[in-house]
Amino acid sequence: MAQHVTRGHVTADFWRGKRVFLTGHTGFKGGWLAHWLVQMGAEVTGFSLAPNTDPALFDALGLAQRLAHHVGDIRDAQHLRDTLIASEPDVVLHLAAQPIVSEGYDDPVGTFATNVMGVVHLLEACRALTRPAQVLVISSDKCYRNDNSGRAFQVTDPLGGHDPYSASKAGTEIVVGAYAASFFPADRPVRVASARAGNVVGGGDWSLNRLVPDGARCFAAGAPLTLRNPMATRPWQHVLEPLYGYLALVEAMAADAQFARPWNFGPVANTHEKVGRVADLMAQAWGAGAQVQVTTDAQDWEEAKTLDIDSQDTLDTLKWAPVLDLPQTIDWTVDWYRHFYDAHDPDAVREMTQAQIDAYVALQARRS
Repeated sequence: MAQHVTRGHVTADFWRGKRVFLTGHTGFKGGWLAHWLVQMGAEVTGFSLAPNTDPALFDALGLAQRLAHHVGDIRDAQHLRDTLIASEPDVVLHLAAQPIVSEGYDDPVGTFATNVMGVVHLLEACRALTRPAQVLVISSDKCYRNDNSGRAFQVTDPLGGHDPYSASKAGTEIVVGAYAASFFPADRPVRVASARAGNVVGGGDWSLNRLVPDGARCFAAGAPLTLRNPMATRPWQHVLEPLYGYLALVEAMAADAQFARPWNFGPVANTHEKVGRVADLMAQAWGAGAQVQVTTDAQDWEEAKTLDIDSQDTLDTLKWAPVLDLPQTIDWTVDWYRHFYDAHDPDAVREMTQAQIDAYVALQARRS
């Protein structure tokens, strides 16, 4: 019989003492999630490549000293398996991935090896788990076959991709579905789900070819932000929105096997906006000296003009919902970057990060 669960909310008591195996903990979303889990009292084992940006959120938050930090590549099946099994996880959160569309064009083999075979390696290792465990694989809204019609994609829509990155994320979902059906039925102690998240922003992202980190770098250096596709429309959400959803989903999965399936975590309609408008909002929030310009230079790779996912099922069934509108999302993001560039103090960066988490949790509590 299914256990009762308070859906859509994160309970710190659930995470206290939980053994969490987290891949991708040195990245942007992984860094926020690792910090949050440690602050709630989880015993976190991280497995990831070394940070690939300078600066890096992982370093800014001092995470190497606050969790069991393992440098590894998910393409190395044996190393991944050995580390995961040794951690005896209650929860597995898989965020490690090649996340950049342009990089998919530059290195399609590496992109498929990481985003498809990396997931195979993770789930193959999870087959050896004998204790109850919740496994959540984080995917992308780009996993859907996109015809640029502007229609919001539901989890039942066809998977596909016209570029290597998008196709690799469709592959991620196909692998998760095959393993869940073949090796992790509802009566097994290990439950597997996937989460398809929309475009996320927030402080601490220094990836290349992304609007917000490009803007933060430019504005901090006193240089203009140059836009390639100002009319492209994207669903924007703060990084804490899907992370809160992931944690709430794991809690629901632990109580009821019906939650072990794919989910969309996208923003609400009022956070869908053109790239140019978001850039302008960011410049306004930054203040004096922040400038935006548009280039006529053509890029040598293609990206979707429109992209949206339908999260109504997640809102209705999991009871998760975003709480930040677009101006708040941009304000919080700019505040974090300004604080980082002004403070030059790891303690101050951690305090700012935790303050935003606390403020976000308080907003979610009011939603009750």
